[in-house]
Amino acid sequence: MDDMQEILEDFLVEAFELIEQIDHDLVELEANPEDLELLNRIFRVAHTVKGSSSFLNFDILTKLTHHMEDVLNKARHGDLKITPDVMDVVLESVDMMKALLNAIRDNGSDTSAGIDITDICARLSAINDGEEVAVPEPKVEEKVEELANEETPAEEENQDVDVNSLSESEVEAEIERLLKVRKAEDKARKEHKKSEPSEEKPKPTPTPKPEPKPAAPSEPKAGAVAQSGGSAMEQTIRVEVKRLDNLMNLIGELVLGKNRLLKIYDDVEERYEGEKFLEELNQVVSSLSLVTTDIQLAVMKTRMLPIAKVFNKFPRMVRDLSRELGKQIDLEISGEETELDKSIVEEIGDPLVHIIRNSCDHGVEDPKDRALNGKAEKGLIQLKAYNEGNHIVIEIVDDGKGIDAVAVKAKAVERGIITEREADNMSDKEAYALIFKPGFSLAKQVTNVSGRGVGMDVVKTNIEKLNGIIDIDSELGKGTVMKLKIPLTLAIIQSLLVGAQEEFYAIPLASVKETVRVPIEDIYTIEGKNVLRLRDEVLSLVRLSDLFGVKQVFESGDQTYVVVINVAESKLGIIVDNLIGQEEIVIKSLGNYLQNIRGIAGGTIRGDGKVTLIVDVGMIMDMAKDIKIDIRASIESNAKAAVKEKPSDYKVLIVDDSKMDRTIMQKSLEPIGVTVLEATNGVEALNLIKSGEHSLDAILIDIEMPRMDGYTLAGEIRKYSKYRNLPLIAVTSRTSKSDRLRGVEVGMTEYITKPYSSEYLENVVRKNIKLM
Repeated sequence: MDDMQEILEDFLVEAFELIEQIDHDLVELEANPEDLELLNRIFRVAHTVKGSSSFLNFDILTKLTHHMEDVLNKARHGDLKITPDVMDVVLESVDMMKALLNAIRDNGSDTSAGIDITDICARLSAINDGEEVAVPEPKVEEKVEELANEETPAEEENQDVDVNSLSESEVEAEIERLLKVRKAEDKARKEHKKSEPSEEKPKPTPTPKPEPKPAAPSEPKAGAVAQSGGSAMEQTIRVEVKRLDNLMNLIGELVLGKNRLLKIYDDVEERYEGEKFLEELNQVVSSLSLVTTDIQLAVMKTRMLPIAKVFNKFPRMVRDLSRELGKQIDLEISGEETELDKSIVEEIGDPLVHIIRNSCDHGVEDPKDRALNGKAEKGLIQLKAYNEGNHIVIEIVDDGKGIDAVAVKAKAVERGIITEREADNMSDKEAYALIFKPGFSLAKQVTNVSGRGVGMDVVKTNIEKLNGIIDIDSELGKGTVMKLKIPLTLAIIQSLLVGAQEEFYAIPLASVKETVRVPIEDIYTIEGKNVLRLRDEVLSLVRLSDLFGVKQVFESGDQTYVVVINVAESKLGIIVDNLIGQEEIVIKSLGNYLQNIRGIAGGTIRGDGKVTLIVDVGMIMDMAKDIKIDIRASIESNAKAAVKEKPSDYKVLIVDDSKMDRTIMQKSLEPIGVTVLEATNGVEALNLIKSGEHSLDAILIDIEMPRMDGYTLAGEIRKYSKYRNLPLIAVTSRTSKSDRLRGVEVGMTEYITKPYSSEYLENVVRKNIKLM
């Protein structure tokens, strides 16, 4: 579809929508002629249609709407009162406008239908000039009388003749005259009947009348054209963006519900393994998951727009810039049919404008300089778009002079952005990234095109808001490639869920290169930086818990998980305590108070109903440079602190509301020599555990307690990864099989029933804390 055809279709869709509304508005205006807002709205419709039709060279429609606009403009300024007669003419002009639009839709032209607007335009002009509105249809008798008068001009003189006073010859003459009048009337009636169809067409009628009939052979054809045109228009509808946004939000909630259902199914499957109903439940859950995914994709597609909406403005911009700068620049565009979410289409325009302006100003050289360097005098900028997984990649390539990494470093040192030492250790790739720093510019003079050092900073900020990344590659004397990688939608993404101590985070899967498990001894510290040698490549490391200040409440083992993330060509290893898995998440805003937290892009609700923060990958790459913690030394010192050399280093918590029962348990543990802590109920015990002041080795729990019973306490403790393997020993008088089963379900390690011997309790505790 060429550009003009697309513009024509957009014009027709908009025009028919406006015309539909104007019918309703005009009727309302007739009832409320003083409603200025309504009058202004109607005027804007006529003005819009006139402007668009003029651009598309529909002269007849332009002329009609121009006359309508004049009348409506006079009315809205209070110089014309909207009377029923005036409204008749205006409504007739609207009907004629519809007829012209139908002709344009069916035939592509407003001249092919042969619609004559001369009469309606004349009447609109008369109204505009303040003349009285002409009666549209004169009566037959009046026209006959007029014609008769033309035939017998002496009629008025003789209409009162006294027949009794006339002689015989005068009576015969009078009869002759009356016969002539009658013949004239008959002749007038015949002429009027012949001309009646053509006269009725342009004139308004107070009641609906059948349309004029053209030649018989053409009537079915015209009807068929109108019918086919009408059905063609029904192929598309215009929907408010708010409705689509609301639909997308509802789909997000549906995805969250699906994730929750999958989590519940996993729990049910584990608890009722082997039951027959599981197979049927699995089919239902799987079907619902597939349908939800299909609905999600379908709704996302309704919001998709071709990126040509953005690209189409750049040819003119490059042309104007090349003339302003005295350069010769061609722009090649490819992939403009690539689609992405409407909200991203709206946001991506400004960054691309800045990048292309920079390419024209700083990238492409003057024709003389290009000739001296053996290049064609005319420079070339290529604008490409293509899909890559769930992302769209936009490349801006120029064949200009490229970026001088040495000059960039020198300018950055001069501006105090980096030190000379940092400049010496910086690669060319890292140097290119300096152009995104606020206030940085290589321009020798400030022009109205560039040089203020704000453009590329804005580009980076806007791209990061879209959860995208930007990468620069350049070769001095050859040119520069800027690559933007942006998600297709901002609403729903795939993520990797990870744990850092007791906190959980979601890392966008598109930024995850790989995950590895490495021994702690493979981590080294070089000049205060933690590094890992991974397949002949040195990778910088940082703990996720250190980035966000998460308290180290439990120790790592001999090995640790490393999530390798990449932003363009830069890589970083993120040390996490555990990997939870991949999950489709719905991005939620954190609100005004929390929206500017460094390193956090938003939040989501996981399948278990908990809120999880989404990591801003681009931001944590910068945050990692400020972390100076020796990871290996920290892990080793924690491991040494955790070594228990004597029995008193072990701590056992007794939770029981009975003072006597606590004393009995404490006496039973005295032979072991462990340190004993006490709590009188589940809430007190849980608060002591959460404080992290004590490193507990086992907990003895009574079941019947006020405020929080033992089952609930055990369930709460097991929610913490740190205490996943902590021995929980139930000491209770409940002896039934169901009580024991419930104890196992909530995570009890041992189940001791009262009464018990001191030796038995001592042996159970020794066995569980491995102090035999």
